[in-house]
Amino acid sequence: MKKLLIMCGSGIATSTVVAGKVRDWLEEKGYTDEVSLYQSKVAEEVNHIDDYDIVISTTVVPDSIKNKVIAGLPLLTGINVQAFWDELAEKLQN
Repeated sequence: MKKLLIMCGSGIATSTVVAGKVRDWLEEKGYTDEVSLYQSKVAEEVNHIDDYDIVISTTVVPDSIKNKVIAGLPLLTGINVQAFWDELAEKLQN
């Protein structure tokens, strides 16, 4: 089971919107039995990033973890959404 973290600055607002969209996509693609979804804020998770297989953030993250994080802004802006889903699908398959 893959652990997927969705985080934002507060752990409440934009991460909730993105979590809903990701949850719907996971159901649509048949991944719900393969992925555990978590939600939090960046400040609480910076030192625990390695506990998760996939991390999506809607806010700026420290440079030290940038290469481990998928930018979730496309789900909020509607720009480059397909590239986001493609990257998420690739990470789920690895």
